[in-house]
Amino acid sequence: MEFTKLNNGIEMPLLGFGVYQIAPEDCERCVTDALKVGYRLIDTAAAYMNEKAVGAAIRNSDIPRKELFITTKLWIQDAGYESAKRAFHRSLERLGLDYLDLYLIHKPLGDYYGAWRALEELYEDGKIRAIGVCNFFPDRLVDLVQHNRIVPAVNQIETHIFWQHNEYQKLMLGKGVQLQSWGAFVEGKNGFFQNDTLKNIGEKYGKSIPQVALRWLIQRGIVCIPKSLHKERMQQNFDIFDFRLSDDDMNLIKSLDKGQTVFYSHYDPEAIERLNNIVYDI
Repeated sequence: MEFTKLNNGIEMPLLGFGVYQIAPEDCERCVTDALKVGYRLIDTAAAYMNEKAVGAAIRNSDIPRKELFITTKLWIQDAGYESAKRAFHRSLERLGLDYLDLYLIHKPLGDYYGAWRALEELYEDGKIRAIGVCNFFPDRLVDLVQHNRIVPAVNQIETHIFWQHNEYQKLMLGKGVQLQSWGAFVEGKNGFFQNDTLKNIGEKYGKSIPQVALRWLIQRGIVCIPKSLHKERMQQNFDIFDFRLSDDDMNLIKSLDKGQTVFYSHYDPEAIERLNNIVYDI
């Protein structure tokens, strides 16, 4: 495993396992399989409604807690100073943990400034090893940094071969913020799994299209959290540390950048209205 050092000095694995859209009845098995494969970073969220399953898999493993890096997220309905603290403790209870390695504000919506103050206090109280955000675009991230005491350790945003964020990554590095990718496989959109560039590069190394895409992220120093329901694919996604893409291959992949979302825009008023109306069952 390769690691990145966050702005407070703690180490975070560059490769983890994400559980977005994994049903609770499947999630415990999937996380158990991922831990057996070797994943130590597990990424969930309150809004995924599978924190209890993640916690069960952790409890039933024989892996020391200090070797794990567990992330969950604060949803919009819980934004605000007091409500964020309550939501954090509910997540901790569902996971069955004494502390979190990383706690993220899921969206830059609602009273996320009040929520950030709560996260700062939870961090200073030792309940969270690092705090960060998700889906914060440059204007929101810079504003948050300017007006708060603690700089986010991580910003998890849509990042893949079709939306690469090369300039935004430079800005984040300058602020001390680690870029983390969601959507590394683009959910198969834009013909990802048939992409000729990735296929041809993979043939040179004896690797699959997903392995090339993950290796490309890792070599850029980007944390990625691929998801799979199948143990053999989890293993394939994990087997990316025995090769390195050449500069020419990295540049070939860079040419695939379309510079825009493949899912939905956080600048779209209709999308924001839909997000604000999503309420998870607590």
